[in-house]
Amino acid sequence: MIAFRDVHKAFGPEPVLQGFSLEIPEGQTTVLLGYSGSGKSVALKLIVGLLDPDAGEVVVDDAVVHQLDADGLTAVRARIGFVFQFAALFDSMTVGENLALGLRRRGLSATEIADRTAEALELVGLPGAEPRSPAELSGGMRKRVGLARAIALRPRYILYDEPTTGLDPVTAAVIDQLIVRTRQTYGVTGLVVTHDMRSAYTVGDRIAMLFRGRIRQVGTVAQIRESHDAVVRQFMEGRPEAAADAERPTGAVA
Repeated sequence: MIAFRDVHKAFGPEPVLQGFSLEIPEGQTTVLLGYSGSGKSVALKLIVGLLDPDAGEVVVDDAVVHQLDADGLTAVRARIGFVFQFAALFDSMTVGENLALGLRRRGLSATEIADRTAEALELVGLPGAEPRSPAELSGGMRKRVGLARAIALRPRYILYDEPTTGLDPVTAAVIDQLIVRTRQTYGVTGLVVTHDMRSAYTVGDRIAMLFRGRIRQVGTVAQIRESHDAVVRQFMEGRPEAAADAERPTGAVA
């Protein structure tokens, strides 16, 4: 289980997370929504120990991340796959070499690496892409390779940072389907950071809205769709005007 417990994080005088609490249920995909700059990507970095909270705890499988030593942090990271916003592929390596890099670090044999690489690329619809260069790929294909790299590690958790940003609607829909397929195939627990409502409705089992540093509302897709919270509705409908009740306390749906 991944859990944020009353997490606070600021950068200089600017608070980002202010009492952020959220649990990520096992075997489900949770979507974290929020405006640009609301702290969504900061939350992902806290999970893998790239940032430490100023207060509160981020817990992964009963371990408080910021309290871990180097070996403990390495062990936690080994259970987590990370799909970066812009894929973060090494252009000097082939697709196959990009996927193999993390697997070699885990001491897998050449045969195991080849099998996992082929399986992951097959799952994302890019069979036989191992010899290709990232420079030859479209943006959507690069993101699929980034997902394949995470899948190949057989992680317990996958964190997705804006997986459909910059993609056309058809390619974005393909990425959404792959996220769903990954959960169904491997039982992976997912946390998807996005501001794309169409994507959120497609991939999410639960949706949480981050607003002004804390969770404004959390619930199933149906519950969020039916929300009467003015801030949540403003975000879902893409209305630019300020919500009348933006200052009201955080609400939650069970």
